[in-house]
Amino acid sequence: MAYQIDSSCISCGACEAECPTNCITNDGGIFKINEADCIDCGSCASVCPVDAPKQI
Repeated sequence: MAYQIDSSCISCGACEAECPTNCITNDGGIFKINEADCIDCGSCASVCPVDAPKQI
């Protein structure tokens, strides 16, 4: 399973900085996770102030 960032994201960038595989990108202020590279570690979810990263 991978993580996906939902619409509650406030574009703070905390998840991108925390990701050990650098699979989170900022696409015009919207953060996205490359599911193929996500290792399901949960680092992004643990630092997100609004719980936007969810397991899919």
